[in-house]
Amino acid sequence: MGPGADGDLFGAAVSARDGDGMPSGASLPPLAVRMRPRSLEQVRGQTDVLRPGSPLRRLIEGSGGSAGALSAIIWGPPGTGKTTLAHLVATAADRRFVELSAVTAGVKDVRTVMDQAARERDMYDRQTVLFLDEIHRFTKAQQDALLPGVETRQVILVAATTENPSFSIIAPLLSRSMLITLTSLSDDEVRDVLASAVADDRGLAGEYALADDATEHLVRISGGDARRALTALEAAAGVAQDGIPAGSSREGPVEITLAHTEQAVAFASVRYDRTGDQHYDVASALIKSMRGSDVDAALHYLARMLEAGEDPRFIARRIVIAASEDVGMADPTALQTAVAAMHAVAQIGMPEARIILAQAVVHNALAPKSNAAYTGINEAIADIRAGRGGAVPPHLRGSGYAGATRLGHGDGYVYAHSEPDGVAQQDYLPDDLQGRTDYYRPTDRGFEERLGPRWEWLRSRIRRERR
Repeated sequence: MGPGADGDLFGAAVSARDGDGMPSGASLPPLAVRMRPRSLEQVRGQTDVLRPGSPLRRLIEGSGGSAGALSAIIWGPPGTGKTTLAHLVATAADRRFVELSAVTAGVKDVRTVMDQAARERDMYDRQTVLFLDEIHRFTKAQQDALLPGVETRQVILVAATTENPSFSIIAPLLSRSMLITLTSLSDDEVRDVLASAVADDRGLAGEYALADDATEHLVRISGGDARRALTALEAAAGVAQDGIPAGSSREGPVEITLAHTEQAVAFASVRYDRTGDQHYDVASALIKSMRGSDVDAALHYLARMLEAGEDPRFIARRIVIAASEDVGMADPTALQTAVAAMHAVAQIGMPEARIILAQAVVHNALAPKSNAAYTGINEAIADIRAGRGGAVPPHLRGSGYAGATRLGHGDGYVYAHSEPDGVAQQDYLPDDLQGRTDYYRPTDRGFEERLGPRWEWLRSRIRRERR
């Protein structure tokens, strides 16, 4: 995002200043709205999806006429320009723009837009752009209501989402739309956004000066979110203005210092949406950092999740899974620690739960690793799904009910405890899996290194040669 804005709203806003030339906040839209780009040239970032000839650029520029106007699903983090790009699509070729939010709109609202779009097309040969924000909040039935209008190009749907469309949007709608993926702005692009907002008449109009260290603080806490950067800038400008004694005269712009930005933004908000796609990204990073034995990275992602307000019980469950999947029998005590942590977190809660979770994360990260149990059960399940695994051998079948003996169930079963070493030599696997399967293969790491020799001995003791 960058300088500029859309609609007559902004012309009125520029003149809405008090006697000292300062913005009169009551009559102004938020700074992030005032600075919304009016043209492609004013957009910051997204150079890949807006390159000349790209599908989105052609849609915005109206290339190919109405026949080539495809609907688009725009997926990206907050503050990367999804709403801006929707407005730019609407301005091309004098299109009509209708905006709905999936939070409040329903099927009836969608059908009303479709009917109005049909009238606009038939009477005025004018296309309608329907911008649907937060489309991931629509149910399957509500998304189904969009299909006829998108299919016939009765409307150009521009839908915005912060969640992965593969999981949140129905396949028929995805197949009829372009998928546009936006990325967070770079630090330099956020600096450009801030500089433009300070100087532009639609922004702070040069009446404030942003100190370098204050700029860097705003860039850092924005996390690539232009809207967050501009919101924090506007708040910091208010703090700076409030710090000027009443009745005092001033020359030149009001300086926005680091102290002003820190006061305006009590802490660096975490770039993490615990209900959106990043919920899974950060959780995945935590698991992979523990698996990779990087304890510092694991603690970093744990801290990010906690500071974002993630449910500590969710985190604890993920740690329990990792203790079996990635550590397993290389350190059996890792699962004990993780399960104990899960129960303790449920009883204690935050903020003390952070310490318990940290202990479990450190244990998982530092433990020797083995996924032998994980791969073993996956291979066993794969064989079952492939149709392998015949009848249970007769000697292993239940014999504790009437008629079982007559059927031969249990005949020939050797009771392991009756053997001198407590291990009976007999077949346990179904016939079609005998001699071809070793699901569990212990590694030479941690406690599992000690299990290897016993596993070899047990295998040779239990499995006799099949003739």
